[in-house]
Order: sequence, then structure tokens, then C-alpha cells
Amino acid sequence: MVDEEPVPAPSGEARFRAFRQAEALVQRRRPLDALKALEPVLDAEPDKPSVQLLAGRAYFHSAQLNRAEQALTRVVEMDPSDHYARFVLGRTLQRLGRLVEALAQLRMASAMNPVPEYQDAIGEVSARLALGNT
Repeated sequence: MVDEEPVPAPSGEARFRAFRQAEALVQRRRPLDALKALEPVLDAEPDKPSVQLLAGRAYFHSAQLNRAEQALTRVVEMDPSDHYARFVLGRTLQRLGRLVEALAQLRMASAMNPVPEYQDAIGEVSARLALGNT
């Protein structure tokens, strides 16, 4: 039996390239491939908000909603002013059927950055709540 030497951690440049590759894959709606590309970055830098946000987006787009919630909650804890993380967290909670929690996150995101996409999401969740679709 041959002892295997530990695999060295990827360099900063390799992590940067992996992050950018994962980012491109999320944008092309290939979240599982993005998560695979992001794996060494997540291992090396799990406490970086940008890494957790990208992971959260990939989990969201691959319908791994509990993992998305965990990653996005970490981002919001590390950076409460990240409106986009709050928006994706709100959308995640919406898909999980937790509409009251979703609405709170979406309202905070919109208060920080009142773009139409955020306001539309608030309207959608508010309408579902008004109809009793909790």
C-alpha cells in the first residue's frame, strides 16, 4: 500500500480562476458545474462573503434550497448590507414556502437598493400572502 501525499491547496491565482469559472457557469445556468468548480475555493476560503454568495446562487439555481439558505444566511451575517444576498435569500425562502420570512428579506433588499426586480419580488410574495398561500 502506497501512502498518498496530501494534495497541496490551490494557489491564490488558481482559486481566483476557479471562482471566475464558477461565476461564469452560474450565469450560464450550469449550477452543478459551478459548484464543482467552486469546491476548492469553498474549501480554502469558506468565510469569504463573495465565495458564500456564489455558492448560494449555485445552490439556489440547482434547487438545493436548504444549502442555499445556509450559504446566503452566512453572507448576510458577515455583511448585513449586502442587498443582493438578501434578495437571493428572500427568493430562496419564497421557494421554500416561508413567505413571511421571504418578504422581510426582500423588503430589506429593496430598501437598500430599490431596483424593479426587488420590488417585483415583493409584489409577488405580498400577493401570495394576501391570497393565503403561505
